[in-house]
Amino acid sequence: MKDITSREDVEFLVQAFYGRIVKDDLIGFFFTDVAKIDLNLHLPKMYNFWESILLGNPVYEGQPMAKHFPINDIAAMEEKHFNRWLQVWERTVHENFEGHNAENAITRALNIARIMHHKMKSVR
Repeated sequence: MKDITSREDVEFLVQAFYGRIVKDDLIGFFFTDVAKIDLNLHLPKMYNFWESILLGNPVYEGQPMAKHFPINDIAAMEEKHFNRWLQVWERTVHENFEGHNAENAITRALNIARIMHHKMKSVR
């Protein structure tokens, strides 16, 4: 297996992850029923987000934390939800990539989940 080294790798990873997460029995409803994301609009934003983080290309513009507060108002985002998000992300990364950027993808996701969980919990 190879490491995550290109925009194409990031797109593959994000697509594989969302292919799983929207069907997940514990957290899929956040994406399909609560946020009602349109994958055609959402995925390019996620490609940019992860490309910025993993490859250092500053292509993401946005406030990811702010986007999640309204979702949390509708359905509480709890620790178990963030843990599942991490499990699916880590499994998707490990099944497709290995190397420094792959491990960084997992570490960064863990940090994002911890911060987001803390902030979502504090506003409830």
